[in-house]
Amino acid sequence: MKSRHAAARRRLLPALSVVLLMSSGAAWTANPPGAKYPNYPSEMPADFTPATGSYDYVRRDVMIPMRDGVKLHTVILIPKGARHAGIVLTRTPYDANALTSHVMSGHLGPMLEGYDNAADVIVEDRYIRVVQDIRGKYGSEGDYVMNRPVHGPQNPTPVDDATDTYDTIDWLVKNIPESNGKVATIGISYDGFEPLMSLVHPHPALKAAVPMNPMVDGWRGDDWFHNGAFRQQNMSYIYEQEASRGNTIKWWTSYHDEYDLFMHYGSAGALAQAYGMQQLGFWNKLQAHPAYDAFWSDQAVDKVLAAQPLKVPVMLVDSLWDQEDIYGALAVYRAIKPRDTGGDMVRLVMGPWHHGQEIGDGSSLGAIHFGSDTGLYFREHILRPFLAQYLKDGAPRADLAPVTAFQTGTDRWQRLDRWPLACEKGCPESSRPLYLEPGLKLGFSAPTGGAAYDEYVSDPAHPVPFRARPIQPIGYDHGLTWPQWLVDDQREASGRTDVLTYTSDVLGAPLIIAGAPEVHLVASTSGTDSDWVVKLIDVYPDQVAAQPELGGYQLAVAMDIFRGRYRKSFSDPQPIAANRPLAYRFALPAANHVFLPGHRIMVQVQSSWFPLYDRNPQTFVPNIFLARPGDYRKATQRIYHAPGEASYIALPVVEH
Repeated sequence: MKSRHAAARRRLLPALSVVLLMSSGAAWTANPPGAKYPNYPSEMPADFTPATGSYDYVRRDVMIPMRDGVKLHTVILIPKGARHAGIVLTRTPYDANALTSHVMSGHLGPMLEGYDNAADVIVEDRYIRVVQDIRGKYGSEGDYVMNRPVHGPQNPTPVDDATDTYDTIDWLVKNIPESNGKVATIGISYDGFEPLMSLVHPHPALKAAVPMNPMVDGWRGDDWFHNGAFRQQNMSYIYEQEASRGNTIKWWTSYHDEYDLFMHYGSAGALAQAYGMQQLGFWNKLQAHPAYDAFWSDQAVDKVLAAQPLKVPVMLVDSLWDQEDIYGALAVYRAIKPRDTGGDMVRLVMGPWHHGQEIGDGSSLGAIHFGSDTGLYFREHILRPFLAQYLKDGAPRADLAPVTAFQTGTDRWQRLDRWPLACEKGCPESSRPLYLEPGLKLGFSAPTGGAAYDEYVSDPAHPVPFRARPIQPIGYDHGLTWPQWLVDDQREASGRTDVLTYTSDVLGAPLIIAGAPEVHLVASTSGTDSDWVVKLIDVYPDQVAAQPELGGYQLAVAMDIFRGRYRKSFSDPQPIAANRPLAYRFALPAANHVFLPGHRIMVQVQSSWFPLYDRNPQTFVPNIFLARPGDYRKATQRIYHAPGEASYIALPVVEH
């Protein structure tokens, strides 16, 4: 009897479960055949539809056809009730859906956030916002090519980013009835490369372009190389960008300190092999083209645009401490400004920012404070009137100077007629040599005696870190300080025996520079190849009452690296004659800075900047990507300051 009652209870339980579930309002689904227990219904719908009735915009997802039949995924956000609205277009490899789906509080919803959204301007001025996945990425069809070159020697196909932009604009102005037919392109970094492409044979509806911190020349000084030295920490970006259409395959590491990661594998080529990067097309191109050959020069965007007529107003935005693309904006400015015969087609903005900081809080960078939100100032007083002039019907002409530049040190915005301010063509007298002197001194008088040189030993087994260890990966996630490394306190390096540190006397008057300092180094190495890293630094007084942590701070104003094998030619690397003093000349990034009274000027010289840049073996090899462990050798480096062999930095001084 007991067993029969137990069996009856077991038969009754499923029925009771059904009754209970039905009485609770849960949707019931039958068990799969052979299931031991009943399914508990999911609380998640199969396909949730957000209720967006309170949003102030309408979202449209479309696939726009290109001239070759490939369709590109495009998100269009139209303010409700919009009529005769201008269009702001960003083309991106970073997921158009994600960049238009960052919800903040308020009824404007996802229009408020997202990389490259100068949201306060775009939303408040009620522009139609368009974000498009570029060819081969995320929701778009076609094949992906990193910074796809324009049609020509490096791209025999009839399509490129310029034609894709043209075709996109053509579709937008014909298919968005709420628009006034006026389009501006805007973006940062890779997304800043895209507005530059829109200037190549531009569509008639393109009325303005705003390239911010754009990728322009990957070999000369943007993402991949600086003067021939490879930026190996960007390997993780290449890996994730090219391994999958949606960046779903992620870089990984077993090391907390990236210094240890890159030391473990030795060369960049060995690390790439270990990570399977030989499967990636762009990596293979990088490794095959370590010098500045036609592969690089043909696709350098400043050279491409220099050959184009100037038809569209352009606002180039440059960050003075851009840790990723510090070369590009000013290279394009130099290339296209000569074509601006009327003086109102090309405008330049220079702010005290890291890469892309102009769309966020610009009140400080690392330990350095600027006394105001410089990013907000840019968006409100520069970007907003510029876009309005060209996108809004009947808008007034923007009251903008040809160049708007923030002067660091004094922390003030300037309206300038030209850049560089220190010198126009034919005024070399404004370049003032700051000499490296015996006794590790700096001065404005050429050395007349004393020791002929200073020396140090550069050991590839112990390269100089480019910042304090442990060194973090490249990234913008919470807790990562990659965006501020260019303003790191340089005391970490000045105390090393393999770094030469030259210091001036305390300044009694302000020293103003506005342009690109130029390195004139006379140096020798006991090896047959060498890197030279030169830093121009503002040394704060030992005590700073308003901000005590800045006491003695060594703020880098401009610094860069030069790979010695390219001393004679960027395209034809050659071994260095050992133990012979030779001249090296290269420009540092532009600065608009005042060295204040009470401060000192410092110059540091070293031969590695690791792991941001790959190590130079200091033995000449045909391709440093393929260097073997035995190729890496110590070298004795000498920096000369003898009469007739004086090393100096040519400062772009502005007399006041």
